[in-house]
Amino acid sequence: MVRRRPFAVVLLFAALAASAALLPLTGCSNAAADKAAIDASVQSLTRAVNAKDIDGIMAYYAPDSSLFVYDVIPPRQYVGADAYRKDWQGVLDSFSGPLHFAVADWTIETAGDFAYAHGTARMTGTGKDGKPVDETIRLTDVYRKIGGKWLVVHEHASVPIDPVTLKPDMDSKL
Repeated sequence: MVRRRPFAVVLLFAALAASAALLPLTGCSNAAADKAAIDASVQSLTRAVNAKDIDGIMAYYAPDSSLFVYDVIPPRQYVGADAYRKDWQGVLDSFSGPLHFAVADWTIETAGDFAYAHGTARMTGTGKDGKPVDETIRLTDVYRKIGGKWLVVHEHASVPIDPVTLKPDMDSKL
């Protein structure tokens, strides 16, 4: 069976490739400043998650229907900021008391008004059922500079699956 990529995804990666090809020729890249701005937004996201601040969390994402997310929990996808806000609120509500969220191995690449980053995110705390929660996920974000601010327009969170048990490996190590 041949699987076709959605047209928007093809356009996004074509735009990234075209921008990356032109940047060295035009000299219009400010990669260091862009990477610093994205890193600062990731740090703001981290603080917002740890504070259970849903508005602060959503400030990391495009505020409209251009946001598209594959999360580790159902449903298969979230389209738009309103849908993903509900997902994040559910995550925050699943913790009893404080939680700790951290991003590691975050690598950022920029190309004009688009960028992508990847790494791992770990969330720990106590669930509503009183049991400890310790989950590590793989995370890839695609950013677009909108109104001078880097915002996530696509996020893909995943966990490795044990091929023998077919169960997710939520504490995967390298």
